[in-house]
Amino acid sequence: MPNPRIRTKRILKDPLAFTLQVLKAFKANQGLLLAGAVAYYALLSLIPLLILFVIVFSHVIDEERLFAALNDYLAFVVPGQSEELVTELHTFLDHREVVGGVLLLTMVFFSALAFTVLENAMSVIFFHRVKIKRRRFLVSAMMPYLFILFLGTGLLIVTLVSGALKQLGTRSVYWFGDVFSLEGPTTALLYLVGVGGEILLLTAIYLVMPVGRLSFRHALIGGVTAALLWEVTRHLLVIYYETMSQIQVVYGSLTTAIAALLSVEIGAIVLLLGAQVISEYERIGYEPIEVPPKPLRTEAPKPPPAAK
Repeated sequence: MPNPRIRTKRILKDPLAFTLQVLKAFKANQGLLLAGAVAYYALLSLIPLLILFVIVFSHVIDEERLFAALNDYLAFVVPGQSEELVTELHTFLDHREVVGGVLLLTMVFFSALAFTVLENAMSVIFFHRVKIKRRRFLVSAMMPYLFILFLGTGLLIVTLVSGALKQLGTRSVYWFGDVFSLEGPTTALLYLVGVGGEILLLTAIYLVMPVGRLSFRHALIGGVTAALLWEVTRHLLVIYYETMSQIQVVYGSLTTAIAALLSVEIGAIVLLLGAQVISEYERIGYEPIEVPPKPLRTEAPKPPPAAK
């Protein structure tokens, strides 16, 4: 195993070359096509997954507090469209009695589709790992549901922590006779908690989804990279929707679905780019940065020339 310092020195020596190599490898792996598939199934899984979380968490968390937390979390995933999605979830919860056993199992099944497709997309990016070691079918089948359980547990913990911070933000402190509100510091801390949770979630995805054992350090590199890229992107999306976008004029009643699909598509690109960074970082220890990526071959091999 190459020394991590060697990889880091090579990247710092020529970061532009490393960035271009990541983009070339992403293109060679048909990254945009993979992101489109991930985005489609992620949007298909998002609503059933949120409904499951709402049904479960409404038994332990006050509804108003739960929906306020979901609105904050969805702002990280579908910027500019979180309020519309929360309204739909609120409507569904008001009619929760229609949820039967068959519908519940159907929602669980569709909630796991995105993770299955994401695992397949990761297999393309980390093809060098798949050639060496393949994952057992039972592990691949159970992993999406275990990840949903992990995601729900993390969401519950972050909700409780953010609720406590919001309560703290309503208070004030006295310092040398002056009154200082805690709203500003707690708002900044809430944002940092959200970004930290985002980094941990992305790191967990990179740690679990690729075949083989990936080191936590490598997964964290991808998680930080993807989180920083997404933070810049989602703020630009919010500015675009609030100032320049004419999407509502064009799509009308389909605005929320189209905007959500666009956000999820861009998020899937960022997610797979983070995975490509990890893949290229692993390769640097064995090959020079300038080595061109091996493209993903989909056509049949050419037959050998006929003997004369």
